[in-house]
Order: sequence, then structure tokens, then C-alpha cells
Amino acid sequence: MLLYYITDRTQFPGDEVSRRRLLLDKIGEAVASGVDFIQLREKDLAAGELETLACEAVRVVQKNSRTETRLLINSRSDVAIASSADGVHLRSDDISLRDVRSLWQRSGAGRTPVIGSSCHSPADNVERARTEGADLTVFGPVFEKNNANTNQGGLGLELLSHACKIKIPVLALGGITFENARACVDAGASGIAAIRLFQENEIAEVVRRLRD
Repeated sequence: MLLYYITDRTQFPGDEVSRRRLLLDKIGEAVASGVDFIQLREKDLAAGELETLACEAVRVVQKNSRTETRLLINSRSDVAIASSADGVHLRSDDISLRDVRSLWQRSGAGRTPVIGSSCHSPADNVERARTEGADLTVFGPVFEKNNANTNQGGLGLELLSHACKIKIPVLALGGITFENARACVDAGASGIAAIRLFQENEIAEVVRRLRD
């Protein structure tokens, strides 16, 4: 099962300095625990601040020379290149994968980026991601999300199953818990993506319970 941790430092307590430190500690924990992908998704940060944080995150990942964890930057290909991250995760309304690969090549980064794509419908988003050459897709929200800011119905396991019939790794996102993660894999998902599941638990325990 592929595991994909999406960051959100605003969920940590304390001031901005404390939140960033806690986030970097959590990233280190994810790397040590064998999480496959980490998406740095700090959308409120300006480009310069995001680049600084991304460089710090890259150093944390690289401390473990044997790690296979890949660090992706949300949306900002320029920041991903400048920080030497492994790739970028594109929103459904982002620039094309072709443009990302062209930008990467022109930058002289000297490596092939990992490109993920957010998808919300099997027929359009997932198929397009496959056709354009994405390495993986994050599909959701699969389950209903309820909190103070949103009351969003999920797409459900049936649509997830349809999405997983397309020949590209599909990771289920949205309301993922220990209890429903297995149902996503049974529906055909290659793994799961989450914020709270990783940030509110010891990641080693998350990995053990999901992969056992």
C-alpha cells in the first residue's frame, strides 16, 4: 500500500516558528517510518517562504540516505526545482504536465521529476492524468468531510473503483481513517493520502496498522 502524507503546519500548536519545527519533525518521522510520498502543501506561504521551508524539508528527507520517500511540492514547480525536491503535485486546474516537464528540463535540474495530479472524476481527471504521463493521481474526496469549515459529501467507493480501472496508480483521499483505508484498497486504490491520519498519530504506528 502506497502512503502519501500531505502536510498542513497550521494544524500544529504554537506560533509560526513552533509550527514549522513540528512540521519538519513530522516529516522526519514520516521518512523514518517508510512513507512513500510527502506533499508539502503549505498554500498560504509566499514563494520565498515556501522555498525556504522546502529546502529545510529536503534536508530532512536526505538525512536518511537510504530513504525512498519522495518529497513533492504542491503546485509550485519553480519552488520544487529551486529546492531540489523530487517533484511536484498539480491541482486539477494547474499548468499541464507537459509544461512542468519542459520547465524541469530547461532548468537543468538533471533529474526526472515525480508528478502527481489531483483528480475528482474518473472519466476526465484520471484519464487525462494518465494520458499526459502523470506518475500517480490523488482521487477524492472519497468519504464525507465534516468540520467547522466544510460539510462536503464524498465521491464514494464506487467512483473510486471506476477511477482505479484506469492504468495509473490512484491514491484515495478525503476522510481516510484506519477503519476505511482497507476498503479503498479493496476498491482498487494503490494506497491512501491523508493529512490528519499522519499528523494526529505516530506515523510508525500508522504505517504498521495500514500495511499489516
